[in-house]
Amino acid sequence: MSDPFQSHAPSLQSPASHLMAITPNDSTDLAQVPRALNVAASGTVRMITQGGETADVYVAAGIVFPLRPRRVMATGTTATGIRGLW
Repeated sequence: MSDPFQSHAPSLQSPASHLMAITPNDSTDLAQVPRALNVAASGTVRMITQGGETADVYVAAGIVFPLRPRRVMATGTTATGIRGLW
């Protein structure tokens, strides 16, 4: 398949090229820090950001949120169907 944008460098504003399912875990960082999050069911996502802050963020289903978590915590997370986009 032809991709007319393959010669362009990806940036934080670029559309996602990859998705990863995220299973919340209180003690393990993600294998890769995503550019954004999306959830199937709205709720709170407790995370440790790439910068090291711990925060609870309400995430609505079906919307891409430009959040860069290095860890998504199980304790305190109520959103389900969490996907990382990069």
